[in-house]
Amino acid sequence: MNRTDRRAVADVEPSRVREGFRAAMAQLAGGVVVVTTEDADGRPYGFTATSFCSVSMDPALVLVCLAETSSSYEAFMDCRGFAVSLLGQEQRALATRFATTGADKFRAEDTVTTPRLLPAVEGALAVLDCDVYARHPAGDHTILVGAVRHVLPGCGEPLVYHDRAFQQLRHPEHPRLPRP
Repeated sequence: MNRTDRRAVADVEPSRVREGFRAAMAQLAGGVVVVTTEDADGRPYGFTATSFCSVSMDPALVLVCLAETSSSYEAFMDCRGFAVSLLGQEQRALATRFATTGADKFRAEDTVTTPRLLPAVEGALAVLDCDVYARHPAGDHTILVGAVRHVLPGCGEPLVYHDRAFQQLRHPEHPRLPRP
């Protein structure tokens, strides 16, 4: 990129960048997770996220991004641990419920407890029980980094979010690999 190109990029008005960035990110397919914790009084909190990924294998670290405007933001800023439930495609309604502000998110039939007594999603493809490893402010979000302490495996087809909607993976028939 030459100097002229850099100057042209710098002159783009912020609202156009936001619109373009939002449209571009909508084209990035992502797995859907529900992230849960409890406050000091034992009240459960959770949110749906697609901004989730692995960071490191040794130690096992994951990250998830939480908006500062989230109703569960303070609980996650104060917690010592959280659970990440990787959702299957039959869990669309649950993902929507955890993405809705003010919704009654936790229902007994949808909730399990991790080995370290954190709330998690029943029937998830996998649950990662994490200690908070780090928190990093980043724009209007905070990046939560978790050190994975327990893994509760499951199986199934993943719930995917793409182009502002839940999607199913479409793949040719193939034999499933056996679970370890």
